[in-house]
Amino acid sequence: MMGNYQVRFRGRGRGQSLREPSPLPDEIDPDDQDHAFGLCDLGLGCPELGWLSLAELATVRGQLGLPVERDLYFRAEKRLSAYAREARLAGRIVT
Repeated sequence: MMGNYQVRFRGRGRGQSLREPSPLPDEIDPDDQDHAFGLCDLGLGCPELGWLSLAELATVRGQLGLPVERDLYFRAEKRLSAYAREARLAGRIVT
């Protein structure tokens, strides 16, 4: 488990936009280390809570063709449900 969702992935390049995927995983399935649950936004403006494959995430590229990377400096300041609520209102994950 990641614990307290202290991990965020982001597209590299011009920063966050509606076109870049930006998952905010909360925990990893202990029986399948490739699956994580959290807040996901595929860049379509419809963020939602759900499962994602870390292997698939590794294949995603941002606007400039660069891979999605882990944001090593991200520290959660609120619960995942608060991030989800704000994301639904904004149409994207806001951190």
